[in-house]
Amino acid sequence: MGLGIGLIGSGYMGKCHAMAWNSVATVFGDVERPRLVALADATEELASRHAKAFAFDRGTGNWRDLVADPDIDVISIAAPNQFHAEMAIAALEAGKHVWCEKPMATSLEDATRMRDAAQASGKTAILGYNYIQNPMMRQASRLIAEGEIGTVNHIRLEMDEDYMADPDEAFYWKSAATSGYGALDDFAVHPLSLLTVLHGRITSVVADMAKPYEDRPAAGGGRRAVENHDISQALFRTENGASGVLMVNRSAWGRKGRIAVQIFGSEGSILFDQERMNELQVFTRKDRSDTQGYRTLLAAPAHPPYQQFIPAPGHGLGFNELKVIECRELLRLIDGDKAAHVIDFDTGLEIERIVHATAQSAERRSWVEL
Repeated sequence: MGLGIGLIGSGYMGKCHAMAWNSVATVFGDVERPRLVALADATEELASRHAKAFAFDRGTGNWRDLVADPDIDVISIAAPNQFHAEMAIAALEAGKHVWCEKPMATSLEDATRMRDAAQASGKTAILGYNYIQNPMMRQASRLIAEGEIGTVNHIRLEMDEDYMADPDEAFYWKSAATSGYGALDDFAVHPLSLLTVLHGRITSVVADMAKPYEDRPAAGGGRRAVENHDISQALFRTENGASGVLMVNRSAWGRKGRIAVQIFGSEGSILFDQERMNELQVFTRKDRSDTQGYRTLLAAPAHPPYQQFIPAPGHGLGFNELKVIECRELLRLIDGDKAAHVIDFDTGLEIERIVHATAQSAERRSWVEL
C-alpha cells in the first residue's frame, strides 16, 4: 500500500503538489501510487472543496489534524512562508516525512530549528526547489562536471517576474515583513538552488536591496507601507574561486518567469533561461573557428527523465512536470536512495544562510563572509 499523503494549502503551489502526487506513479511506473488522505486549508469549506477537486479523501480546516493522523506518512507544506517552520517541525516531531515549499523559513533561527528537527527525527525532509529538476539543468551539470566548458570562473544569476510591478496592486502578505526580506528569500532562493547544484556554495557577498514602491493600496482603504524589498542585487565569490552576480526583481514589467543562468569557463560557456526552459545554449572553443557559436540543445529523451513524459524530442516539459520529477526524487529518498537529486533541509539551510548574509550585507553596506 502506498504512502499516505497530507497536503497543507490548496493555492497555486498546493495544487501543484496535488498534481504531482496524482501523477507520479503514472509517469514513473516504479513507485506505488500514493494514497491522498487529507487536505488542510484555512477553512473547512475551502479544504473540503479542494480535497474533492484534488482527489484527496477528505478536507479539514485544522492543519494539525494531518500531523495527528496515523494514516498520513508524508506532509506537503504549501502554506505561506511564515508558517513553514511551525508546520514542518510539528510534522517531523510526529514522525512524518516533509515536503516543504521554499523558502525554508522567514528567519535563520527558524530554518535552523527545521534542520535540527529533521536530523533528530530521522525522517526525510526536502524543499520545493523544482527548477533543479529540469532535464536541461541536469544536462548543464553533466557538461560542467565533464569539463566541457573548462574551469568555471564567472557566474551570472538573474530572476525576474512582474507580478509585483503594478504600483496599484493591492498590498498582500508577500509585501509584509512577516513573509521575509521580499524578493531575496521569496525569489532569489531559486537561482541560488541552481548555483548549489551546478557549481557550489557562496563564501562571501556584498549586496543592495531596493523598494520600487514605498506603499500599496490597503484592503480597508488608503495605502499601506511596503515592508520588504522587491529588488535585490549582489556580487559574490564561491568556494570554487569563481566570481558572480545575482540580480532579482519581482517588479520587472514584461518578465513572466525568467531565471537566467550564465556560466562562463576557461573553455566555453552555458546559458539558460527558464522562460525557454526546454533549451540550453552551449558554446565551446573546441569548435572550428569558422563554425563557432552557441548550440541550442532541445530537451529530448537523451536528457533524463524527459523520456518518462514524452518519447519524442522537442515537444517540451512544463513547470508542473518538474514538480512530478521532484515528487519522484522525494520518494527515492524516502526509499533510502541517497543519490536522489533534491535540496534537503541541510542544503536548504545553507541557502538560507546565503539569503541572510546577503540581507546583512545590504544593511551594513559591506562584504559579508559566510
